[in-house]
Amino acid sequence: MPNVLVGEVKAGSKIIKDVITPLGGILFTKGKILLPRDLEILEAFLVGQVEIEGVQGEGNSDAAKKNSKQTSLKAGAIINESMLIKNNSPLHDEYDKMIGLIRTSYRSVTAASLPIFELRSQLEVLISHLKDYHVLKFSPRTLKDEDYNYHNAVLSALTSYKIAQWCGYPQKDWMQIAFAGLLHDIGNAKVDSSLLHKPESLNSAEIEEVRRHTTYGYQLLRNVTAINEGVRLTALQHHEKVDGSGYPLKLEGSQIHFYAKVVAVADIFHAMTLERAYRKAQSPYLVLEQIMTESFGKLDPVVVQTFIQKSTDLFNGTRIRLSDGRHGEIIFTDRANPTRPMIKVEGTIVNLMLERELYIQEIIS
Repeated sequence: MPNVLVGEVKAGSKIIKDVITPLGGILFTKGKILLPRDLEILEAFLVGQVEIEGVQGEGNSDAAKKNSKQTSLKAGAIINESMLIKNNSPLHDEYDKMIGLIRTSYRSVTAASLPIFELRSQLEVLISHLKDYHVLKFSPRTLKDEDYNYHNAVLSALTSYKIAQWCGYPQKDWMQIAFAGLLHDIGNAKVDSSLLHKPESLNSAEIEEVRRHTTYGYQLLRNVTAINEGVRLTALQHHEKVDGSGYPLKLEGSQIHFYAKVVAVADIFHAMTLERAYRKAQSPYLVLEQIMTESFGKLDPVVVQTFIQKSTDLFNGTRIRLSDGRHGEIIFTDRANPTRPMIKVEGTIVNLMLERELYIQEIIS
């Protein structure tokens, strides 16, 4: 069981003791078979030596080949799955149907009619494809500026459902939280559309009118059946902040319904990552970092931490595009800094923790 210099370790070696970084974090756990990219990670983290099982022989070499082959197959499967989801999938088909239905709902709700049972049926069908939905990867087939509210609604529904699962909320609440995400901005149906799409800054009176969408939403949902009070309160409270600085009621902490705390995070994420006529879509990774900042006094910290940890839990080898245009692949994610993984780019390692001016612009597979 020798201590071997990292430069002499070969792919296929089995670690018999946890590998600790110079800063005290666990890099690899006991029992791991090292792959070629793992050797690069060891060097990048300035690990000097590792304890491996015996001297590498054919058995370990065969294990490495098998492990490497399995990794390649998994990577290929993910790329193929991603291409399917992006180009033509049942998830996109049902998503498009949901967009059409929520568009119709916005138009009909002002006439005191909301097709709630049709919405629920389509939402259930859409959620049945949730296994194909990844928060950081999914993008609609088409996105017109006038349809922004509808896309934000459907995406917030999907993401809120996933957050509810990730946070361990009771299963009976998952569909209602999805409804809360879907209908949180329904009050915008009563707001002058020219204000919602105005590219210039709004004046104080216009801001006040736009903010009324929260109370409009609660009023519109007040007598709707098949949704619970949490859904109605989410329409009212999704812009409240835990420190009392939000609107319309300046509620604090426990006064805010937990549905609204979940939807607030989903809403902010999609509002910033969707393309607008007057603003380009922002990097999902930069948005996650901004949401993390907002969690201090503004958003529920448990919801935020869970959302960031789960959404960035990607397969090593995931292809990405950096903010400088270069393409690479994720080779290691430090769970203490999940938005700043290590990237392999053209044979070199880019550590986003150290190169702060760079960030992941887009996941491409």
